[in-house]
Amino acid sequence: MSSWNSLLLRIGDKSPDYPTSSDFKDHIETCSGVLRRELEHSSNDILAFLLQCAEQLPHKIPLYGTLSMLDVGGAYFKRGDHKCPTVDLLVAAAFTMVLLDALYSGNCNRIRILLRFLTVMMCSKFLQPGSLVVVFETLLSSAATTVDEEKGNPSWQARADFYIICILSCLPWGGAELSEQVPEEIERVMVGIEAYLSIRKHNSEAGLSFFEDDDDESEKANSDKDFLEDLWDRIQVLSSNGWKLDSVPRPHLSFEAQLVAGKSHELGPISCPDQPDPPSTISGASYGKQKHDAELRYPQRTHRLDIFPASKTEDIQPVDRFVMEEYLLDVLFFFSGCLPVPFRYEYIMAETIFSQLLMLPEPPFKPIYYTLVIIDLCKALPGAFPAVVAGAVRALFEKIADLDMECRTRLILWFSHHLSNFQFIWHWEEWAYVLDLPKWAPQRVFVQEVLEREVRLSYWDKVKQSVENAPGLEELLPPKGGPNFEIRAEENGEQYALSADLKNLVKGRATAREMILWIEENVFPVHGLEVTLKVVVQTLLDIGSKSFTHLITVLERYGQVIAKICPDQDRQLMLITEIGSYWKNNAQMTAIAIDRMMGYRLLSNLSIVRWVFSPENIDQFHTSDRPWEVLRNAVSKTYNRICDLRKEILTLKKTIVSAEEAAAKANAELETAESKLTLVDGEPVLGDNPVKLKRLKSYAEKAKEEEVSVRESLEAKEALLARALDEIEALFLSLYKNFSSLLMERMPDASRVKTLQELKSISADSMAVDLEEASTMEVDDENGRPKTSQLNGEKKSNVYNIGEKEQWCLSTLGYLKAFSRQYASEIWPHIEKLEAEILTENVHPLIRKAVYCGLRRPITTV
Repeated sequence: MSSWNSLLLRIGDKSPDYPTSSDFKDHIETCSGVLRRELEHSSNDILAFLLQCAEQLPHKIPLYGTLSMLDVGGAYFKRGDHKCPTVDLLVAAAFTMVLLDALYSGNCNRIRILLRFLTVMMCSKFLQPGSLVVVFETLLSSAATTVDEEKGNPSWQARADFYIICILSCLPWGGAELSEQVPEEIERVMVGIEAYLSIRKHNSEAGLSFFEDDDDESEKANSDKDFLEDLWDRIQVLSSNGWKLDSVPRPHLSFEAQLVAGKSHELGPISCPDQPDPPSTISGASYGKQKHDAELRYPQRTHRLDIFPASKTEDIQPVDRFVMEEYLLDVLFFFSGCLPVPFRYEYIMAETIFSQLLMLPEPPFKPIYYTLVIIDLCKALPGAFPAVVAGAVRALFEKIADLDMECRTRLILWFSHHLSNFQFIWHWEEWAYVLDLPKWAPQRVFVQEVLEREVRLSYWDKVKQSVENAPGLEELLPPKGGPNFEIRAEENGEQYALSADLKNLVKGRATAREMILWIEENVFPVHGLEVTLKVVVQTLLDIGSKSFTHLITVLERYGQVIAKICPDQDRQLMLITEIGSYWKNNAQMTAIAIDRMMGYRLLSNLSIVRWVFSPENIDQFHTSDRPWEVLRNAVSKTYNRICDLRKEILTLKKTIVSAEEAAAKANAELETAESKLTLVDGEPVLGDNPVKLKRLKSYAEKAKEEEVSVRESLEAKEALLARALDEIEALFLSLYKNFSSLLMERMPDASRVKTLQELKSISADSMAVDLEEASTMEVDDENGRPKTSQLNGEKKSNVYNIGEKEQWCLSTLGYLKAFSRQYASEIWPHIEKLEAEILTENVHPLIRKAVYCGLRRPITTV
């Protein structure tokens, strides 16, 4: 890497590139001197790298903004006798093009960061304040038009909100300069934002809240500010304080004399993309589909998760909290940088990371990323961060009963993985009291599921040893036993003999066809379907039980045998039952075996749904994740297949365009060559070389063949996609029918229970409750322990006062909402059919509410 690259990249860091001082002013001056010498030869490279640095190291934007004006403000160079365009004009033009590209491609991160960079460049006198205000007003005008009921398309409010958030998020970096230099213009923008807020719809958190609540509480929902309303309040407080804040560095103030001498510039014209046309039919379903699409394109960047009490963060301005969150989210997104703030931020950092890990409908990155970030932070800050993480875990554990089911599952997976990296050390004695709670109590289930996942990541004896300070928790460990091979000589000698013969066939490397013949001749006619299926499945699973590789080998070699015995849903249901029986002591292998058999098309997703909702599993819905893991895998595999096919089709369509262009070019060259004819003795003769003509003809034929081949591949993939879409429609119809029928059987009468709170209070009214209001969100000592923790495993006075039937309903409704939310993109196209067949007027209101809440569809629109 050349010296100017390194200097630009490492500006503001402690590094060998800046050995003399850690002062940012010295860094800027050093880097500026080097860049000025390079401008004439590498102006385009410097500009491109500067933009890349600003985008991927956004916490350094104030430094880059100052540097850009010192380097290129008014700079120009000569080539020959002509003056080239000034470098700063090139920079302004480049920014205009990059911002336009980001706006029209909907690249949210780039739009947000470029606007921040432009704001800082305005502070550094490079950009005229009025030019920045024009950009703000362009975004504001687009947003206001979008939410206008007559002229716009309010279903795309997500994009309009995003534009306004972008404007407001720039003001901590440049509000002081704007209010000083163009007070009337920025006031006009603020008035416009206030007007926008008065006509937009309040953005309900229904379906995306970390904690379950009742959406019927309209008064509460209207009183709670959404993210944009909260940010607006914070900016107003900042404005009333004279735009003074500590979290934004202002290096340009040290170079004010030089910056004032420079020349300010204007951006080129900026425009926003038109909003999509409103739905042709005005209905709740059509509006909801477009609203969902908009929220996918312009998701809210974060949802604030308040874990710790305010006393755990320093007394900072409300907007400082927002700026710190912006820094942290940038660091998480680009995995680079540190926070340039003068105060400690471990608690805010933990809340921000957990808010991203548990974010709904899905986190920006895979959960494993946040796991690794937390692990690295604990190792890098051993004296501070582990205690903060422990405090967060304890606080969330205290409220686990109210945590969304999807968030609960993610928290279990994260916590077990986290502990596996720290020798499974935890103060389990604090949670020993869960043994006194009912088996369906969420805190007890949480501990049970964490221990089960730990066993998967280690081994049973190791996890048992980790809970020795609370030996009673051994009761919550999964069974230690291995496979449950049910064919034993002492119990059923005849079946045992058949199993032994089958194993000999496998050892003798018999083909699948040979095994099928043996079964058809010696087993099925004599013993019938049930014995045949049991012997074959149990034996093949036993052969494949040594490892995952053994299982795959058996399925690849003898999957046809299983397919022959279990060709329909009824028999596949029997097959899954045998798998569950064989691996009854190992939930992980049950899930893996079923998932692999579905991958080999030995099991259909509909048969898996039937098994999950069979009597043997429904009573575990509120006490174990075992059936839900199997169901999640089945739905996910179906959904992923559709996503893969869509990607392949998109790639093939692009390939067709290239193939058409290649074929057209080859044909054109051939036609040109063929048209060159001459007359010799009155007879036409090819003017071009015959060898060349033959070669061109061959190229044209091959190009046409390639185009035809790609088109055939596209037709095949489109046929597969059509079949996959039919499959997922049938899957969701089956899934929702099973959810609905089971819940309707067990839910209290709708006249008695219309809200979750009423469902929870059924048992509370009839039970003696001693519910201690623990200081759940307070972490008091250096180890992050709450005051109410019991170090010796003493019984706490918490009593879980929700009955088993009610908890079953709460858990099942929670999973129904989670599935609706996770696969909303595929459910929306079938919403009319779901409403006509399942979500009818007779369905319990809480069932409809769970589905609509997951889809983010207001019930009032129905």
